[in-house]
Amino acid sequence: MPQNHPRGLTLRSILTMFIAIHRLIRPAPMQDDDIANIMRALGHPVRLNILRFLASQQQRECCCGDVTESLPLAQSTVSQHIKVLLDAGLIERKPHGTRNRYMIRHDRLAEIGTAFGGLLTGLNFQAPHKEAEPA
Repeated sequence: MPQNHPRGLTLRSILTMFIAIHRLIRPAPMQDDDIANIMRALGHPVRLNILRFLASQQQRECCCGDVTESLPLAQSTVSQHIKVLLDAGLIERKPHGTRNRYMIRHDRLAEIGTAFGGLLTGLNFQAPHKEAEPA
């Protein structure tokens, strides 16, 4: 029979709360659909340049105009690429007056690194053996 503690907390209720908090702090592994979506987002050189630009900024937040000035593209094109990065969860948007400011989601990049590491670990990279050629 569980022993009651002050305020009605039992060992079981404390354990249940600990497990619930642990699940909130440590998210579930990234799903294959998420990995594929991110890989599609990273599959365009302009989006890679946008991520590099955002990563290089001292203030860590930039508006679309800042990104556009760094690339030889129209603002509408840059906006579309930013939208793809937002949808993939690689960057986030913060309202700043009448503008939006963008920054890299470092937590998401860490999840991606873990997911890619697990993905690559599961693959066998040994080169296939070549059959001997007939003489």
